[in-house]
Amino acid sequence: MADTTVPYSTGETKIGDTTIAEMRELAARYPVGRSALLPMLHLVQSVEGRITPEGIEACAHVLGLTGAEVSAVATFYTMYKRRPVGDYHVGVCTNTLCAVMGGDLIFERLKQHLDVGNDETTEDGKITLEHLECNAACDYAPVMMVNWEFFDDMTPESATALVDDLRDGTSEVKSPRGATICTWKEAERVLAGFPDGRADEGPTGGKATLAGLRLARERNWTAPEGTHSRSNGAAAETTVSPDAASGPRPEDQPGKESQAVHTDDSRKED
Repeated sequence: MADTTVPYSTGETKIGDTTIAEMRELAARYPVGRSALLPMLHLVQSVEGRITPEGIEACAHVLGLTGAEVSAVATFYTMYKRRPVGDYHVGVCTNTLCAVMGGDLIFERLKQHLDVGNDETTEDGKITLEHLECNAACDYAPVMMVNWEFFDDMTPESATALVDDLRDGTSEVKSPRGATICTWKEAERVLAGFPDGRADEGPTGGKATLAGLRLARERNWTAPEGTHSRSNGAAAETTVSPDAASGPRPEDQPGKESQAVHTDDSRKED
């Protein structure tokens, strides 16, 4: 007899009436119900720990879609996982800037330290390790994420200490930006659209992120006022401040500005 096992399915599901009701609640938030598919898939992960065939069918049933349509979305986005995820999803940015700043070394160290490969979970079910593309936090490279919360300016040593603290579980772990690290399933429920009341933890912008804005204010730099078309069809004229027109000064180089920013009050906001 041919094997009829559904790929990735355990034959069990935690999706019950409560989850179905929450899926319907999500669908009702949108003018067109199928717009709720992305948060609904996060809800499935908050219950199942991954995207399961049963979760796909539940979404399809609520939204009036086919399983194939839901699967097409679930397999397109990398935040949706088809294999079980540990309590803590640890992502290491290995895109260009983070890589050259040490991201590749951090990722290799963590693979050895945890004895796992990319997109694999430790035997105790605590940590799933994955290399990520750009996290849009280049001003703090190299960066990591734990359940989508940022950890800035990481090193191989601080990275291994972090995963050890997560596995130990005896103390609360916080992101340098202030957010308390919750479990993978708890984070997925928030992404589904069910807030946990902790959205305001941590700063909205760090010192390195705001360095350019502070420098512009100190030197009275302003954005161009606009363009003025010439009737003769010549190139548009742009208003540029005298400082900008003269080109960058040595002290304005990103590396030097970064060093200046890093030396005072541990990047606390002004």
